[in-house]
Amino acid sequence: MQDRLVTLVGGGGFLGRYVAQDLLEAGFRIRIAERNPKSAYFIKPMGGLGQTHFVAADITKPETLARAVEGADAVINFVGILKGDFRKFHVEGARNLAEAAKAAGVQDFIQISSIGASADAASHYARSKAAGEEAVREALPQAIIMRPSVIFGPEDDFINRFAAIVRMAPFMVPVMKPDTKFQPVYVADVAEAVARAIGNPPAYRGKTFELGGPEIMSMRDINRFILDSIGKPDKQILEVPDMMGSAIARLGFLPGAPISRDQWLSLQSDNVVSEGADGFAELGLAPRPLAAVADRWLVQYRNHGRFANKAASAT
Repeated sequence: MQDRLVTLVGGGGFLGRYVAQDLLEAGFRIRIAERNPKSAYFIKPMGGLGQTHFVAADITKPETLARAVEGADAVINFVGILKGDFRKFHVEGARNLAEAAKAAGVQDFIQISSIGASADAASHYARSKAAGEEAVREALPQAIIMRPSVIFGPEDDFINRFAAIVRMAPFMVPVMKPDTKFQPVYVADVAEAVARAIGNPPAYRGKTFELGGPEIMSMRDINRFILDSIGKPDKQILEVPDMMGSAIARLGFLPGAPISRDQWLSLQSDNVVSEGADGFAELGLAPRPLAAVADRWLVQYRNHGRFANKAASAT
């Protein structure tokens, strides 16, 4: 692997940093492309001398991409947003990067998408993800598409967000769309799937993988898990009526945590692996459940942190 160079566009982000670590451990050389490369300098000590370097690039500006992909054996696009101009980043940006990779002779390309990506999805986010996949495949039909469900990990903006709400809520925890189902997946497992595909691209070219964890959990289940994990099992869950949830989303916020109208629309559909879809098994991997790893960082939300057990935290 020492002669193979992989460009990670957005590699300093939540998922990218884990993929970078896996690739470095496997002996790849990596190039981290960011609008502000300094924000990803923390990755450099993960590898050996000269194994990692950085370049300034912006997928919304095609003229910045040639240097980012030049000489690369593979390119991975991690860029994604939860709010804002989805088309600019998820569709036009993905197309820009795929076309730059094609022009540079890059054969292998991985597009990080999302479960639920569909041209007829209710949310702009999901529709833009589907359009981004199509744009990439138009330039590079052999591109590999990775569609993870909601990703959790120490730096996530999902479990941590709800944990903060749970900790601050005095008596009841408000939960929107409590029956909507997710298949939460551990960030390190998604990273390993991406690294596995990069390690043997001929076996996976042109395929789409839906990456979900081993458990399907409703929004209610996730919040109950968090309550139990941080020592607040006595707090009740308040199921927010749809009419009220829709009204809150129109205002652009949920008490304690922002939610956009488009995120509300995303909650109308389950976020789980499609029946018959390729996933972790086809990559020879077994994902870990939320309960196996979440306690490592959820302790920060207990009353006395890691110095108290769950029962003591409830007092």
